[in-house]
Amino acid sequence: MVVLYTILIGFFIGLIARALKPGDDRMGILATTAFGIGGALIAQYIGHTMGWYHDNDPLAFITAVAGSIVLLTIYAMAKPKRKR
Repeated sequence: MVVLYTILIGFFIGLIARALKPGDDRMGILATTAFGIGGALIAQYIGHTMGWYHDNDPLAFITAVAGSIVLLTIYAMAKPKRKR
């Protein structure tokens, strides 16, 4: 059940991050979910390590979205540009 909850929350975090980040990020549901989960994991690790928040803190959701935006930005900079 925890895995399903993580995937669902990761998907919503990925959607919010894609909506807040400017630019055209064309990707599917799986990529959106992966960026959401990845951003949440990175933000959780950094937040707990730095002592910014603890479990079940509302700040964790905000930092998870910020972590996903950072991952999306890195992805946009690293992917090859398409010629039109």
